[in-house]
Amino acid sequence: MPYAMPEANLILPTPLPAALAPEIARRVYFVDSRISDFSLVERDGLITSIEVRTDTAVDVEELAARAAAVFESEVLPHGVLRRKVIWESGVRRPARPEVFDDLVVAGEACSLGEGQVGIGGNLLALMDCLDDLIRDLVVEEFGAVEFRYPTLMPTRVLEKCDYFASFPQFLMFVTRLHSDSRTYGAFRESYAARRQVSADILTDCDNVDYCLPPTMCFHTFSQHEGTRLPGSRHRVVTAKGKSFRFESRYATTLERLWDFTIREIVFMGSRDFVTASRRRFMGLAFELITDLGLEGHAEVANDPFFSAEDGIAKTVSQRLLELKYELRLKTGPDRTIAAASFNFHDTFFTERFDIREADGATAHSGCVGFGLERLMFAFLCQHGADPKAWPDRVREQLRGARLSPRGR
Repeated sequence: MPYAMPEANLILPTPLPAALAPEIARRVYFVDSRISDFSLVERDGLITSIEVRTDTAVDVEELAARAAAVFESEVLPHGVLRRKVIWESGVRRPARPEVFDDLVVAGEACSLGEGQVGIGGNLLALMDCLDDLIRDLVVEEFGAVEFRYPTLMPTRVLEKCDYFASFPQFLMFVTRLHSDSRTYGAFRESYAARRQVSADILTDCDNVDYCLPPTMCFHTFSQHEGTRLPGSRHRVVTAKGKSFRFESRYATTLERLWDFTIREIVFMGSRDFVTASRRRFMGLAFELITDLGLEGHAEVANDPFFSAEDGIAKTVSQRLLELKYELRLKTGPDRTIAAASFNFHDTFFTERFDIREADGATAHSGCVGFGLERLMFAFLCQHGADPKAWPDRVREQLRGARLSPRGR
């Protein structure tokens, strides 16, 4: 029966190891949109239940059953996989996540909606500086060609990438009213009467041909669909652009946004070229992180597949074959965020987009993606917002930029 109070305790029929707490926590809000807050209950090294706060009354038994089903299919498989760190920066530095509050008070950051943060002042120069350092690496060391892509992405591109089946929780669609004068007239009348747009407007919308892109590399694969790589047998493309993922109530400060910026690098060519390029770029990126004086590490990771029929197989495969690494940077005493990922796709995308090497063989691909807001946030958590305290590498890069003095 519905639970009349805003708090409920969801008992897990099968307790889960406490080591899986991060994987559980990253999925709770996606179980039901009415969950507004939660805490994991641990006893004797096991997560036995989840205390949730909800916006409205819920059927506790039904909600607990759905949560258990999600955790059993999406989280439990992680129990057989061990965490593997492949690199550490060697830097030890305190980090203050409260720096975001300082930025808001200083007028350099502002919240503009769910998962949307605006930045200004010194943050503009800092984010551009960090992006330039990454871009220069890939252009100078790999001869990357840079592109600027549009915001909208055709739905068919995400279909080819198997995104709908793997990550439905992140999808953000774009639509519009029916192309019909009667629809426009009815909309004007309805809006004039209510002065607000409600969900029933969707009944008058018909276009689902476009989505907001969840990452930049899909644009690159679409760009090269049905092509053969040049005689050099490989191609490196880089792009910076806005990406969008619905992060539910996980959105917070600059750590996790619905609307964020990615610097992406895509390697296409032979298997040896792609794997060697990923390995080489990782080494260069780790050197850069050390030069920036940041505490962090890189570890084997996996994508957050959700409700996918083969999600467990994909998770196990990614981790055992080490197809994905994450660069995690410290943002608090016991907290890190993934600021970059280094991925090997094998021929997954090139087969779907029919991208071939010069000799006709299916090409291989890999990509690197840096979340620029996350990278900047970790930098600020560790170095603070005063440019005078920033590392020499950054201050040299920013020489000539107009920076506002702090502490006035």
